[in-house]
Amino acid sequence: MTTYFDSIQNSAQYIQSKTNHIPKVGLILGSGLGSLANEIQNADIFPYSEIPDFPVSTVKGHAGQLVIGELDGQVVVAMQGRLHYYEGYTMKQITFPVRVFKALGVETLIVTNASGGINPLLYPGALMFIKDHINFMGNNPLIGPNDERLGTRFPDMLHAYDKGLLKLGQNVAKKLDIRTFTGVHSAVTGPTFETAAEIKMLSILGADTIGMSTIPEVIVAAHAQLKVLGVSAITDMAMINPDIPVTHEEVIKVANEIKPRFIKLIRGILKELN
Repeated sequence: MTTYFDSIQNSAQYIQSKTNHIPKVGLILGSGLGSLANEIQNADIFPYSEIPDFPVSTVKGHAGQLVIGELDGQVVVAMQGRLHYYEGYTMKQITFPVRVFKALGVETLIVTNASGGINPLLYPGALMFIKDHINFMGNNPLIGPNDERLGTRFPDMLHAYDKGLLKLGQNVAKKLDIRTFTGVHSAVTGPTFETAAEIKMLSILGADTIGMSTIPEVIVAAHAQLKVLGVSAITDMAMINPDIPVTHEEVIKVANEIKPRFIKLIRGILKELN
């Protein structure tokens, strides 16, 4: 019987057998932001469907492939399209790529998303560094037996988002004259967008943005002792305009408009990483 640990090793060994790159930085690219992976040099590309035991993305706008190569002085592995809980996968399945990243040699994870703005200071097109999160997904990828080979039973989440990486990101943004915010990200399961009452509740509880991803991946990254930098691209402001319906098409449209600044920021951060 193949165990979860075995599946991680199967995926990692398949990838390692077909590339000479040893990535130290992992990138998870959210809705509409996947084109950054197209800028990776000397790239080896792995469709999820070809990697043993690897789940396949089903969401429009997500290419569904790993891209491994060189970008701004770093060897990186990028998820060009992520997996979501609402697709019907388990929490362990949607965070499986983070486990594979770790097995490939990744030490730093940059996780990005397209999210809705709750804090009225934000606006469609804003970029926000994540300093903390609130998990409203009603589940946790670490539930169940713990494999000590993957991490400790009770990981600390007070330092899930690396303060050094956050400071680095803020400094790079300032140097590049890119306006950014810093705040708390929250996540629900989806696939429905939130009600006005839910958005109001999250605002009262201290959330600045809302999405349907990221938090499970960050939990597993903390369990695996990866350093994490989180970036949210704000694609809508339901808090301010509750009468305007939010659509996936609009999210992708705004994310595409954000892309030049987003790519410039992430590439600037990669250049400054030790």
